[in-house]
Amino acid sequence: EPEWQARASESISSMGATRMRTDTGILGWRAIGLGAAFLLVIILAQRALVPGPLPPRAQPRISDQVVIERVQAVAKLVSSETFIRDVVTYQNTWMGSTKKSLVVATGKVLAGVVIDSSMKVQVNPETKTISLEIPHARVMDVVVLHLQTYDERSGLWNPFRPSDRDTVFQHVRAQLEHTADDMGVVAHADSSALALFQTLLAVPGYSVNVRFQLPAPVAQPAE
Repeated sequence: EPEWQARASESISSMGATRMRTDTGILGWRAIGLGAAFLLVIILAQRALVPGPLPPRAQPRISDQVVIERVQAVAKLVSSETFIRDVVTYQNTWMGSTKKSLVVATGKVLAGVVIDSSMKVQVNPETKTISLEIPHARVMDVVVLHLQTYDERSGLWNPFRPSDRDTVFQHVRAQLEHTADDMGVVAHADSSALALFQTLLAVPGYSVNVRFQLPAPVAQPAE
């Protein structure tokens, strides 16, 4: 082979190798560029998905008036409902003649707290306390649900009259209220009212102190 052809072949091979190295370098840089762009997209997407810092929560605003409005919304709070079944004896004597009846009564006694002007409220923002002073619970109503007379006897000249039915009814109501007092219905209503008002007045960051007013002094009989 002539010398000039050998040199030409070497020159062509050298040019081909240089072009291959150039193409490979270009492809490499393109791959690096695409990878960097893809990584940047992922970073931006992650930042978009991560929520920013939440705005600070507003502190609850509480005042005496707010507490009063909440309490007045349940001005008559029925905190205890008790069903009672009792045996009631009615007896009436007139001029030595006695009439009597034996009645089995079923009733419902409602007890609770009645909010009035004696209620006291104090809110202390410095100590984060809400203080409420309310009256004690009391029997609010006695509902007679059913009466069953098992024995009714009239006196010789003292018979039962229609007015006696009303008297028996009032006697039954009084007896049911007395039985409810023996069962501690009012004390249970006090406990229920305390728990309910503590829940009603609950404010984040504040403690609630509910107490009852001292009972009114019992009048002493005159000497």
